[in-house]
Amino acid sequence: MNAGLLLSGGIDSSALAFWKRPELCFTVDYGQLPAASEIIAAKSIATILGIPHEILRADCSSLGSGDLSEKPALVVAQTPEWWPFRNQLLVTLCAMRAVELGVQELMLGTVKSDLVHGDGKAEFVATLDRALACQEGGLRLSAPALGMTSLELVSAAAMPLEALASTHSCHTGSLACGRCRGCQRRFTTFQALGIEPPA
Repeated sequence: MNAGLLLSGGIDSSALAFWKRPELCFTVDYGQLPAASEIIAAKSIATILGIPHEILRADCSSLGSGDLSEKPALVVAQTPEWWPFRNQLLVTLCAMRAVELGVQELMLGTVKSDLVHGDGKAEFVATLDRALACQEGGLRLSAPALGMTSLELVSAAAMPLEALASTHSCHTGSLACGRCRGCQRRFTTFQALGIEPPA
C-alpha cells in the first residue's frame, strides 16, 4: 500500500485527502476534547472519497495541555492549542499501524499557519521522516501542503461544499466555539471562498 493520511477531520487534512487521494486514512483519538466530532468529520470525508478509514485510540489526556485538553497551556506554548509533542505522538501511533499494513508513506496535513509550532516546520517533518525511514519498514513522512495556506489547499483540492461543510476544526470540544484558532481559521477560509460558514 502506497500512502496513508493522518486525517483529523479538519479543513487542512480533509482538503489534503481530496487533493492527494491516499489509499488509507487514520484518525487518532488521543484524549483530545474534540475527538468525537473529529472522528465523525473524518469518517464523513473518508466515506465521500471511498477511502478506508481506521480509528486508533490511545488515551494520553493526562499528558495534554492547552485548548485541546482540560488543562491550561504550558508556559513554553506559542499558541493556546499547543499540546506537547502532539504531531510526533500522532505520527508514531499511525506509523505503528501503517507499517503493519505495508504503507510506504504517511502524509500530514500541515500548512503555513502551522509554522508557529515546532512540529509544523519543514525541519520537523524532515527529521521525523529520517527517524521513520531508518527503522524497520522504511516508512516515509511527508507534508505535501506545508508551503500552502488553508485557502490555497482547499482551492487546489477542489473540495465540494458538502465535504467542506462536514469538517470540524474546533480545538475546545465537539461543538464549534467560534473563538479558538481552529474555528477562526475555518471561518476565515470559508469567508475567503465566499461561503457562509455552517454553525
